[in-house]
Amino acid sequence: MLTVKDKTFVPFIDKATLESRIASLAVRIDEDYRDKEPLIVVVLNGAFMFAAELMKNLTVPCRITFIRVGSYAQTQSTGVVRQILGLHESLEGEDVILVEDIVDTGLTIRQVRQQIESQHPASVRIATLLFKPEALQTEVNLDYVGFEIENRFVLGFGLDYDGFGRNTKEILVLQ
Repeated sequence: MLTVKDKTFVPFIDKATLESRIASLAVRIDEDYRDKEPLIVVVLNGAFMFAAELMKNLTVPCRITFIRVGSYAQTQSTGVVRQILGLHESLEGEDVILVEDIVDTGLTIRQVRQQIESQHPASVRIATLLFKPEALQTEVNLDYVGFEIENRFVLGFGLDYDGFGRNTKEILVLQ
């Protein structure tokens, strides 16, 4: 159990389960990009731990870069994407893998994908650690999904509550 500010969280997905699932996603990505050199575009802040674990397991030659967007206010998605820090690399002709921590409403990842596609990459695929199908408000095509979870607020392994709680080795759920 962990208390962050005014909320209490309990264990949900343990470290070993996270590491095992991320390793299996890396195997799939290695197979799909066998003859390519993808550019991994990580959505900060939440996806940094997922991306680090994924990168440790990838064997294909790849590069990584980061963008920062925000759409949450405390425990609810606002549905409004604010791009805070953009890409400095050209994406034209690149095979892009967009790495996100969680897809719930789908609004953020859809808008980020549109921004990336406007730069004419060769391809765009999406990898997300967590997916909440019950919360989805717009159709999104997710290529690599770590875990489908119920529509509950989660914390840890990069995910936060009001800026806190990112630094756990596991994922916890609001009690």
